[in-house]
Amino acid sequence: MSHPLGVRQAQKQKTRQAFLDAALVLLEEQSLSSLGLREVTRAVGVAPTAFYRHFPSIADLGVELVKEALDSLHPLIGSTASAEGDRAERCARAVDLIAGHVEAYPAHVRFIAREWHGGVQPVREAIRRQLARFAEEVKVALAQHPESEGWSDEDLLMLAGLYVDQMLMTASQFLVALESSPEERDRVVRVTTQRLLLIDIGRDHWND
Repeated sequence: MSHPLGVRQAQKQKTRQAFLDAALVLLEEQSLSSLGLREVTRAVGVAPTAFYRHFPSIADLGVELVKEALDSLHPLIGSTASAEGDRAERCARAVDLIAGHVEAYPAHVRFIAREWHGGVQPVREAIRRQLARFAEEVKVALAQHPESEGWSDEDLLMLAGLYVDQMLMTASQFLVALESSPEERDRVVRVTTQRLLLIDIGRDHWND
């Protein structure tokens, strides 16, 4: 007797997720361009031919990892772009949220940091698309701030891009700080907070 369709679908999804999880572990020590299909299937414990029932190629697996890694950032984006609190409170909250995300998802952050300018074009493009999405979301949030009165959509998008780029740089720095001293983490907090403050202060005078 065959399994019900729902059971087969659940097993297929479980195996697909196993490929993603195994690849993420393997990518702790190497780039996607050097990751071999047999290496991934051996880690999952299946035959190499089973891979193609889930992904057309390693690059497609990488694109899916980008989605998995960055989808969890959307709530964070909304929180960091919130208008609540004064300037210093907003910047401090943003840095705390980024630090917490890095501590919770270090492997995902490491993957994005390495592949952002890596050698697999479809993955680079997937990251760029996601970051462009983030910038649009931040732009919408920034437009709700009283300070944004009189700003054009083009300028708001430019400002949003600055915040998104800084957030990614901050995440990469926190990733390094995870393996360093508490003093290094404190330094990252101090420097990145100042950078966000600088962007925020410049925003006040852009239309001058």
